[in-house]
Amino acid sequence: MINKIKTFLLIIFNIFLLTIIVTVIFYSSKNTQILAQNDKYALNFTTDFSYKGEIKTITKREKVKEKEIRGLYLTSYSGGNGAKIDEIINAIKGSQLNAVVIDIKDYSGQISYDSNIPLINELQTDRNTIKNISALIKKLHDNGIYVIARQTVFQDPELSDKKPEWAVKNSATGGVWRDNKGLAWLDPTIKENWVYNLDIAKESIGLGFDEINFDYIRFPSDGKMALMKFANLGNTTKATVMRNFFQFLYDNLKDEPAYISGDLFGFTTERDDDMQIGQQIEDAAAYFDYVCPMVYPSHYPYGHLNFENPAAHPYEVVKMALVKGEESLNKVEGIRAKIRPWLQAFDMGADYTPAMIDLQITAAAEAGSYGYMLWNARNVYDYIPK
Repeated sequence: MINKIKTFLLIIFNIFLLTIIVTVIFYSSKNTQILAQNDKYALNFTTDFSYKGEIKTITKREKVKEKEIRGLYLTSYSGGNGAKIDEIINAIKGSQLNAVVIDIKDYSGQISYDSNIPLINELQTDRNTIKNISALIKKLHDNGIYVIARQTVFQDPELSDKKPEWAVKNSATGGVWRDNKGLAWLDPTIKENWVYNLDIAKESIGLGFDEINFDYIRFPSDGKMALMKFANLGNTTKATVMRNFFQFLYDNLKDEPAYISGDLFGFTTERDDDMQIGQQIEDAAAYFDYVCPMVYPSHYPYGHLNFENPAAHPYEVVKMALVKGEESLNKVEGIRAKIRPWLQAFDMGADYTPAMIDLQITAAAEAGSYGYMLWNARNVYDYIPK
């Protein structure tokens, strides 16, 4: 009897021991995976942080056939104003234009439609400025207009306020750093900021946009720069961070039924360095469908091309910028993007007459650009190219 009890206890002990060993092995394996997944700040990755969101697609569709886009910019307020949209549609009819660019997330960081993204709903970073964005897109499509969503990325006071741990820090105060306009920026080295913006882009594509235009895809360019503190920059260059971000967007959006474009400083077409903002046109052109340098003549400094006032010479400034851009891209293998510039349709440095807008359009065409987009922050387009 005693021997039977000993045998029974020995069997129970062996089962218990085996269970412990299996459990230890299992959790050791899982722990390795968890640690790998939580290596949030390594910047030498490409596709290891792929999108895992659950954004519902409103309509299943094919990517529209590529065409040369000639568009103009609209704020979310214009997008949400039915009378303004009708005015724009009527203006585009019979003109050169075939597209609009509408803010879905502007310089404030506020999302302009009622989002279904859980984090946005939790943080309440949307404002529903455009009440029925799907109906707006359909109306524009019904009128033969290609619809682009403009999405600012790292300049984002709204998310910086709700998630200060994701913002660029002030090394002197430990608080959130702000630029000369008092605006806060998201830290480009924190990958949660990448995923947040990817979620918005995916949802916007699901709503029916033909293209996502990413703006402020850079580090800050003004303010007390020496006080900026980034969580995970280390010895990594800003250009490397941005190139990795561009690749992240491409890897996670390449199979979506929409094109992607990136806005760049005008000087990226003429300079070899990243100007301390992380932007290099060759890096962007490797991952976007279109690169969109903002070649506004008013933004070039005194003495550029030997002009006292470059704004007064739109043809020469735009032509040189875009020729240089084409030359830069032609020197590099693996380039996939076409150049589609932003052109000046506002008064700054000079009164921008219809003739001056036409001169920019001519310069862009002669330089080989694939279309153009007109920028006027107030959306006052007194002249529509015919």
